[in-house]
Amino acid sequence: MKAIVCDGEVLSHLQPLAIETYLQATGWHELNRVPDKVSVWTRDAFPQDKLKIYVPVDQEFDDYSRRMYELMETLEQAEQRSQLDIISELITAVPNIQIQGTVMQSDSPNPDQLSGNIVSLGIVIDKLRKIQTELFNHDYILAIKAYQERLPIACRGDLIK
Repeated sequence: MKAIVCDGEVLSHLQPLAIETYLQATGWHELNRVPDKVSVWTRDAFPQDKLKIYVPVDQEFDDYSRRMYELMETLEQAEQRSQLDIISELITAVPNIQIQGTVMQSDSPNPDQLSGNIVSLGIVIDKLRKIQTELFNHDYILAIKAYQERLPIACRGDLIK
């Protein structure tokens, strides 16, 4: 079974710079650039492998999500990997996301205020991940209770990689 990422909200939050960094790290090279519009990438791994990727450099374009969808299709074909695996490496931030999980670790509270860091295990873009979070006041108390009693938690907020 092949998972296809077609959620416009998720695709619209892919950062052009993160995509270009990923492409460069995985053997693609920039072929051309139209300032403030698009960068064109190619990979010459094999003679028949003349795929091109067009990265829009402005997230405000009306068809940005559609272009990201096409980019994901091309990467899936070129790398023989699922789109979920690829997108999990590309996502750097997801605003206003809700994640359910379990608190796996709770650091000692800060001495001057009721706050501290926790590590929870939750599903982010269809992958189980460790999530580090700093909590304050009542939220921190609830997290400690969830940790001690092994209760599930739900967190909502902006996720930044």
